[in-house]
Amino acid sequence: MSQSSGRQPKAGRSSAPAHLVDFRRAAPAPVVLISGPEDYLAARALDSIRRQARAADPGLEVTRLDAQSYTSGELLLVTSPSLFGERKLIEAHGLESMNEDFLADTLAYLATPEPDIVLVLRHAGGTRGKKLLDAVKASGAPVVDCQPLKKDSDKAAFVAAEFKGSGRRIDRDAIDALVAAVGSSLAELGAACSQLQLDATSTVDAGTVEKYFGGRVEATAFKVADAALAGKSALALSSFRHALETGVDPVPIVAAIASKLRTLAKVAGEQGSAQSIARTLGMQPWLVEQAQRDIRGWTPASLATAIRAVAEADAEVKGLARDPGYAVERALTVVSASARARQRA
Repeated sequence: MSQSSGRQPKAGRSSAPAHLVDFRRAAPAPVVLISGPEDYLAARALDSIRRQARAADPGLEVTRLDAQSYTSGELLLVTSPSLFGERKLIEAHGLESMNEDFLADTLAYLATPEPDIVLVLRHAGGTRGKKLLDAVKASGAPVVDCQPLKKDSDKAAFVAAEFKGSGRRIDRDAIDALVAAVGSSLAELGAACSQLQLDATSTVDAGTVEKYFGGRVEATAFKVADAALAGKSALALSSFRHALETGVDPVPIVAAIASKLRTLAKVAGEQGSAQSIARTLGMQPWLVEQAQRDIRGWTPASLATAIRAVAEADAEVKGLARDPGYAVERALTVVSASARARQRA
């Protein structure tokens, strides 16, 4: 267990910047702040701290506090020396709803935290308790920032880091396929990474991802989109019709096509290496490289035609058309034909 060499500086008197720690590297310390709304990352950080604390002392005493229903003096009580000298892990949850008693007691504790006790503070976001959060950050205590991963590029980076940390290998195309298949939920994406790391016997490729997760709605949507953007009209239409027969809603399929086209449009307007374009657009280099390959069959006019067709289909599947399926088929036909425009020119 990590121990300090002495008492921490008094809260609010240090100008030290927040000590940001990746959730994968969260470790025991006298005070740790886990902040942000992404519960999956927070749970991973807390599990890491618990595991390391128990490894250091199998007799670890774990106490959970609720900051909303907290009673004055509780923190002083649970941080008092144990009769048998066991190490202690105290988890304080719900700081975003903390009451005044919790605020006062924790601010006082921050002035001289016990070096052999680990106090983990979980704040899920919002302005409540800002004074306490500022005091923790000013003290130099480790802070785990758990923000949602909204961009596909961030989710792809998450997958790459998961595999790198496990020592397993995954192809770039497989990362893209995995994000497409289960990327709507970070918890599911993390679980999918764990499953592939355990079950796959070699480098994970797109075929492996298809085997495990190809039946997911998101995977089906991007399969249809990839076929259309490659100019494979028959494959796009047959995949779409099969999706409808198995109960897939047309909306995510149109959304997948629109997302792919937006990426092509962004990359088409940029000059330079994949790395420089990625930095400019905030994308992963491999995603830029894929878009650069895909854009070769397109012209500016054909890309504009496809984008208009998908925009119309998007409106139609959301209520403007009596037959959403036909609206998507028409868009797929236009997109596939547009992808072959340069080949015909």
